[in-house]
Amino acid sequence: MEWVKTLKLPSSLHVAIDGKISRHSFDGENNPLHIVSAFSSEYRLVLAQEKVSDKSNEITAIPKLLSLLDLQGAVITIDAMGCQREIAEQIAQKEADYVFSLKGNQGRLNQDVTLMFQDADVIKSLKCELYETVDGSEHGCLEERQYRVIQCPDSIQEHHNWPHLKTLIEVPSMREIKGDRTQEKRYYISSLELDAKKIGDLIRAHWSVENSLHWVLDISFRDDDSRIRRGNAPQNIAVIKHMALNLLQKTKGKRDSIKQLRKAAGWDNDLLFNILQKI
Repeated sequence: MEWVKTLKLPSSLHVAIDGKISRHSFDGENNPLHIVSAFSSEYRLVLAQEKVSDKSNEITAIPKLLSLLDLQGAVITIDAMGCQREIAEQIAQKEADYVFSLKGNQGRLNQDVTLMFQDADVIKSLKCELYETVDGSEHGCLEERQYRVIQCPDSIQEHHNWPHLKTLIEVPSMREIKGDRTQEKRYYISSLELDAKKIGDLIRAHWSVENSLHWVLDISFRDDDSRIRRGNAPQNIAVIKHMALNLLQKTKGKRDSIKQLRKAAGWDNDLLFNILQKI
């Protein structure tokens, strides 16, 4: 934590918070290690981590994780598990903003937001912005997204009294892979002002915690295959892996892979020392 603080990251930081289970770290009656991480999408760095108690879930771990961080001016994105009033209030007290995914765990709020976007007359009466993205690949995959952002109406706040809520977001998306088309709609709430592009970019950036942290830990560090499972060893190793990944991210170029850089550091002491000097 002290080392991360020396990196002097800017205050306008996007922090994605998500949990990961190390699948093979269970030991008899003990559950596998479940770690919630705070990840900077811009810098691909793990800012902090918190272990989830065996008899609890991410809802109790996230407030402990947030308490470790200086979040002034940052935007925090969390999936539906962390969409809780207490967490929203804690983020606001740290002078930061939030974008929360909204699903069935917030039953009535989720229903009201969904119905509101279905009412064209209500949408016309509110301030609304639209942002669209289209992504394609050489392998025949096409993905289109719309980010419809509206100013939170007074009726929502009167019924739900959600802390610092300012905008509601609907994200219809269409994915087509080799002629097969699927569609879905996702909903979010945010304390940010009306800015569809900024909010849309943050929602997309949230997935970096999966692609640039959890996936890399599994592929480059074989985290899910690890059988380290006694006592505090799984948690200790998780911290070391996060720190090693941060060091490698600080060193690698745009086209370097973490796996190749680890291998090269094992062959070349000069490169190894260069990586370790980032501490």
